[in-house]
Amino acid sequence: MPTTAPAAQRRRRTPSARRDDEAPIIPILARKVREVEAKAQRGKLGPTNRVKFQVIAFLVREERARVKADTTLADGARAELLKRLDGVATILAKTAARDTSLIQLLEVDQAASPVARRMRRDWLLESGAELAPDELIITDVAPASTTVVPAALAERQVVPASIESRQLANPFQPPDLSLRAPKPTPRRRLDGWELMGPLYKAFEMGAGGASASMELPQVPEFDRLSPKGLEVMPHQSRFLEAVRDGHRTFLLADEPGLGKTAESVLAASVAGAYPLLAVVPNVVKMNWAREVERWTPQRRATVIHGDGETVDAFADVFIVNYEILDRHLSWLGSLGLKGMVVDEAHFIKNLTSQRSQNVLALATRIREQVRNPLLLALTGTPLINDVEDFDAIWRFLGWTTGEKPGPVLMERLDDTGLTPADKAFYPEAREAVISMGIVRRKKKDVAADLPDKLIADLPVELDDDFGRSIRAAERELGERLAARYRRIIEARGARGSTSGGVDADIVRLVAQNELDESKAAGTGSENVFTMVRKIGQAKALLAADYTVQLQRSVGKVVFFAKHIDVMDAAEAHFAAAGIRTISIRGDQTTPARQIAIDAFNNDPGVGVAVCSLTAAGVGLNMQAASNVVLAELSWTAAEQTQAIDRVHRIGQDEPVTAWRIIAAHTIDTKIAELIDSKQGLAARALDGEAVDPQSSDSVQLSALMHLVRRALGAE
Repeated sequence: MPTTAPAAQRRRRTPSARRDDEAPIIPILARKVREVEAKAQRGKLGPTNRVKFQVIAFLVREERARVKADTTLADGARAELLKRLDGVATILAKTAARDTSLIQLLEVDQAASPVARRMRRDWLLESGAELAPDELIITDVAPASTTVVPAALAERQVVPASIESRQLANPFQPPDLSLRAPKPTPRRRLDGWELMGPLYKAFEMGAGGASASMELPQVPEFDRLSPKGLEVMPHQSRFLEAVRDGHRTFLLADEPGLGKTAESVLAASVAGAYPLLAVVPNVVKMNWAREVERWTPQRRATVIHGDGETVDAFADVFIVNYEILDRHLSWLGSLGLKGMVVDEAHFIKNLTSQRSQNVLALATRIREQVRNPLLLALTGTPLINDVEDFDAIWRFLGWTTGEKPGPVLMERLDDTGLTPADKAFYPEAREAVISMGIVRRKKKDVAADLPDKLIADLPVELDDDFGRSIRAAERELGERLAARYRRIIEARGARGSTSGGVDADIVRLVAQNELDESKAAGTGSENVFTMVRKIGQAKALLAADYTVQLQRSVGKVVFFAKHIDVMDAAEAHFAAAGIRTISIRGDQTTPARQIAIDAFNNDPGVGVAVCSLTAAGVGLNMQAASNVVLAELSWTAAEQTQAIDRVHRIGQDEPVTAWRIIAAHTIDTKIAELIDSKQGLAARALDGEAVDPQSSDSVQLSALMHLVRRALGAE
């Protein structure tokens, strides 16, 4: 353990600071562990705070061993220091109990990564410790070669017969002569800093009105790209000019409906990035094939279904959905791909999911095989709950490794001449990341001819027996949570109030426990999820009846619901009213879904599209309607936005109205309010708008906290 501040220095300290003189690292650990605890309570323990957790645990063990071995300490002082270290360890244990994936980070050898060792060094230096030279200079471990197919998926791999034919026709991939041995990276001024946390903070802070979009070239004088009969819009042309200028990695975060698919297809043509792989939600596979044929008719696209029996191995564009990608990793990794598009890229934000790991492994293999490949992450909603939702997307694009910035981004950060200790670093760091290829345009800025969008709330009264039972169940749940709150207060022997109110931390603890239990219990017990589902069932006929009236007055309507039973009830009501419908559900085949969409858009006799929020919320074009009915609310603002933007997109020539059916005097009203508040995260981080920071708690957790406070009389 490094030596701490010398005794002479300790004697000069004031008496109030004397107990910290013996172990100056302890106040730092106490502060850091509270930061991690606060994030864990909100369910937002991202990579940076997980590393903090590791380092805190490591230093607690290290400091405890030093204190026990220090013969200069009096017994009383030693006992006091060990007690304080135990307090930090207790918070670590409680945090690990909340998120059990942290338990493995308590292993003795878990703080050995370069990022963890840098963090440990910085905290020790802050405490006044004297470090040995080998602890001051920390070098990165050489990256291991990428394994595209993990051992657990090896047996699932398939190689379609047509792919074997392609491989036999061309058994050797032509070498990419530009892939010479990389030059040694020079040491940079920021090499010793932990930078991922500051980069996230730079976006969390916003930029005082500056939109998160890189500088793009001007619109070219001539449209050289569009096939006969089509025309790219000016904002699309500017993006494609950036590709023509040599930029190859983009987070294309335009608002939904601005033509990201067409831009991606044309970008591949401009960059010559063939073969190209598009990883997309299942619901839009056929649409992607159509867009390739529409915008680049000279190229061939093939859609991968199941085990790939019908795949065209000699196609230019391979389109696969997330769910079956795992069985095609082997041959895709050896195909010689020169580009990759990840559509609805927020789907990969969970780094622990196999889906995300598959995408990231393939992207890494492409970068190993091709210098400067075309990598596009498409999502109109890159941030769902937290700025660390950027993490997986940045890794896919090669901008960061998860632990630190990549070489190009590190060079741009270094060029600022600033460090995270400088306040001016944060806007400069944000601009450095944006310049890597974030493109964010809003409809109001780039599509002046696109009609306005209005979200109108329609409160409905659930005044039958079913509705009254729902409100009674809601009150009972609130009282049960309030009783749990009071038991905790009594057990702690405290008043449990701050300035006459309730203890917010205990409210959050009670709500989080209930949320965890509800997720584990599923639908077998009365909880917030079953309650919201019952509210949806109670609203089903009311929402369907309003849709019937709306359809008769304005024409085609898109009806969204979250649960199948709500969709079934609505479809039965529409049939009884003599209205023809189509249905978009998760269990449909891709061709069947496309046939339904085409019927809605082209058949005047089809009046309503009954759609699942999860199955039809992304990628579909349904501009034949200009009215949307949301019979049930989603748990995320992004899902609501995506659903509405199936109608509010390029090609729409009428103002769009989304009608949210909300059950009055129930938790439904609070959920709608919380969804609206979540819109501020993207507005602040991506659009630079001066929006007040909102809680990073999930809508589910916030709704339960509302029930607790209301039952306690605080709301």
